[in-house]
Amino acid sequence: MEHTEASAAPAEPTAEQSTPDTTPSMEELLQAAERKAQEHYDAWMYAKAEGENIRRRAAEDVSKAQKFAVERFSNEVLAVKDSLEAGLAVTTENVESFKSGMELTLKQLTSVFEKFNIKELNPVGEKLDPHKHQAIGMLDSDQPANTVVSVMQKGYTLNDRVLRPALVMVSKGK
Repeated sequence: MEHTEASAAPAEPTAEQSTPDTTPSMEELLQAAERKAQEHYDAWMYAKAEGENIRRRAAEDVSKAQKFAVERFSNEVLAVKDSLEAGLAVTTENVESFKSGMELTLKQLTSVFEKFNIKELNPVGEKLDPHKHQAIGMLDSDQPANTVVSVMQKGYTLNDRVLRPALVMVSKGK
């Protein structure tokens, strides 16, 4: 086995050996991690604050909506009240004119109900529905059992939700 001088001579330094070590120190890594953690914490705090602001604004909006939801309805009902007061202020002795005024006021109120989707429940002849009717008594009748025979007080719905159930008398059956 021959030994050549080239193999015995020290090799020239390579690029890896000649450049200084660029691996970050533990201290630098720790500082970078702390900066990143602080950035994440700041972003989380911002998001948390923004979420609380959104929740607070939404609660205020709901509160205002509840407070002023009946404003349009109230304005319409005020006109009906004005008509009733005007009718009571009339001093004529004529019952027919008084009745005519009351009918006009009732039409005005019915118009307000229609505008706000308030519907009357007058269930004569219908089967008793405990969600819409409240039975207050039973009567002998030729109709099938639990059929509404008479309405003592009409019920009302608002957008298909019962505001007040109808007070009804139902048949006992045959």
